[in-house]
Amino acid sequence: MRMPRAILALTVAAAVAGCSNPGLRDLEPPGQGPDEFSVLPVKPLTEPQDYAFLPAPTPGGGNLTDPNPNADAVLALGGNAAALNPNTSVPSSDAALVTASSRYGVPTNTRQVVQEEDDAFRKRRGRWTGLRLFPVDRYAQVYERQSIDPFQETEAARGAGIETPSSPPANE
Repeated sequence: MRMPRAILALTVAAAVAGCSNPGLRDLEPPGQGPDEFSVLPVKPLTEPQDYAFLPAPTPGGGNLTDPNPNADAVLALGGNAAALNPNTSVPSSDAALVTASSRYGVPTNTRQVVQEEDDAFRKRRGRWTGLRLFPVDRYAQVYERQSIDPFQETEAARGAGIETPSSPPANE
């Protein structure tokens, strides 16, 4: 009688241990912890050209040594960093795009609505994905119906006469 209990205990322990590493596609947030990517080095201090004409201090505002990686990247790529300011109006080159995309109105809570709908979708589709003895890719299970088979799409494009580049074999 002791041997079947021991086998049962070992089987349960192995099944629980197999579920411990969800991998990179875990759909749940990893928990509270520091974000190592939010730590930015400050720019080096520089001496002003003329101490008589210093800018007025701005309590709570930014200064020249504060990092601004988005603006720095835009400037490095030859863009206009002033366009990143959310308080500025839409550039004239993008006015037609903004007008066309907002012709039916722009809801202010789009991100929250999408988040709630996705949570409900994952809850509906992922109801039975937790009942597995071995680790599986939950992301692929939940979004399986929405995934695209690239080889099937390539064949469909080729059948329609569209030139497509070669792709790796399907079994690799």
